[in-house]
Amino acid sequence: MIEWNDDQVALRDGLSRWNDALSSGHVEGDAAGTFHWDKWKLIRETGILGLPFGARWDGLDQDLLTTMYVLEGLGEGCRDGGLNFSVTTSLASVGVPLQKFGRPELRDRFLPRICSGESIGAHAITEADGGSDALKMRTRAERDGDHFVLHGAKTFVSNGPIADLIMVYARSHPEGGALGVTAFLLERDTPGLSVGGPIHKMGLRTSPLSEIFLDGCRVPAANVVGRVGGGFLVLDHVMKREILFSFIVNAGEMAHRLRRCVEYARTRIQFGKPIGANQQIANKIVDMKIRLETARKWLYDTAVELERGQDVTAGIAIAKLLTSQANLDSGLDAVQIFGGNGYMAEYGLEKDLRNAVAGTIYSGTNEIQYNRIASTLGL
Repeated sequence: MIEWNDDQVALRDGLSRWNDALSSGHVEGDAAGTFHWDKWKLIRETGILGLPFGARWDGLDQDLLTTMYVLEGLGEGCRDGGLNFSVTTSLASVGVPLQKFGRPELRDRFLPRICSGESIGAHAITEADGGSDALKMRTRAERDGDHFVLHGAKTFVSNGPIADLIMVYARSHPEGGALGVTAFLLERDTPGLSVGGPIHKMGLRTSPLSEIFLDGCRVPAANVVGRVGGGFLVLDHVMKREILFSFIVNAGEMAHRLRRCVEYARTRIQFGKPIGANQQIANKIVDMKIRLETARKWLYDTAVELERGQDVTAGIAIAKLLTSQANLDSGLDAVQIFGGNGYMAEYGLEKDLRNAVAGTIYSGTNEIQYNRIASTLGL
C-alpha cells in the first residue's frame, strides 16, 4: 500500500476548497448538456492542469503517482463527471505527448497554455469506419515541402467543440501499417480544419464531443510530434496515461458514491429498521467497497510498474477493465440501494450510472482490452 507524504496529502486536500463550486448545478448541467466555462475558470485556479508538467512550463512537476492521487481527489470531490473527463482529456491528449515527444519550440510555445488551462486539448484518433481498429485509419497526411497537407475526418473527439489544440493522428505512409501514422499538433484556427457541432450523448454530457474535418489542412512539419511515422509510439504513451488519469478519477467518484450509500443505508428506515441491516443491501455495499479497492490497487500498482519502465500491456488493460466495470456495477448498485430516489435525476445517481457506461467504451473498448490481455498470454 502506498503511503502518501504530507506534501502529497496537502496538494490533494487543497482541492477541497473548490469542491462545492465545481459541483454546483451538476444535475442541471447534465440535463442541459453544455460545457460551463465558469467551471473551467475554477479548474484553472486549482492548478490541477499543471500537475504532471515541468516547472519550466509553469507546471507543478509532480510524478505520475502524485498526479493520479490528486486526480482521484478531483473525482471524489467534484460531482460534475463531464468536467472531470474534460480535465483528464486535456492533460493526456496534448500535454502528455508534447512533454515527452514535442520539439523544444513546440513545448515552450504550447505547454504553458495547457498547464494554465488557457488552452484546452483534444486528440483526434477514431474514424467512423474504423472504430477501435486504428490501423484502418484513412485520414492521410501528404508531404508538401515544409508542410503536411491533411485530408480526412475524425469522430468521437472529446473536447472537440471547445479545444484550442488538437492532436491529430494521420497516415503519412499509405503502406506503412503501424509505422505509417504520424501525430500532428493543430491549432483550432489552422486553415482547412473545421469542427462539427456537439454530438448529443448518453452520459458525460458536460464534456462536449464532436467530429472534426480536415480538408486540405496545411500543417507545418515543425508541428509533427515525435518522428514522422512514429505516431503509434506517441499514441501508446498517451493511452497508458489517459487510462490511469481518467480511471483514477472514476475511483474517486466510486469512493464518494460508496460513502453516500453507507450513509443512506444507515439512515433510511424501512419496516422499522435501517435498510443496511438487510443482508442484501449490506452485501451490495461490501461489493462496492471490494471493487473500489481492487480497482485502486490495480491502477496504482500499474503506475508504479510504468514508472519503473516495466511492460504494463496487460496491467493497463486489466486496470481499465476492472475499474470501468466496477464503476458501472457500483453505479447500478447505488441506484438500487436508493430505490425510487436513485432513479430520480435530482439525486445524481442515474447520471453517474450513465457516465459509467462510457468507461467501458472509451480508451479502447473492454472487448479490445480482453484481446490485449489474451495476446500477452500467447493466445
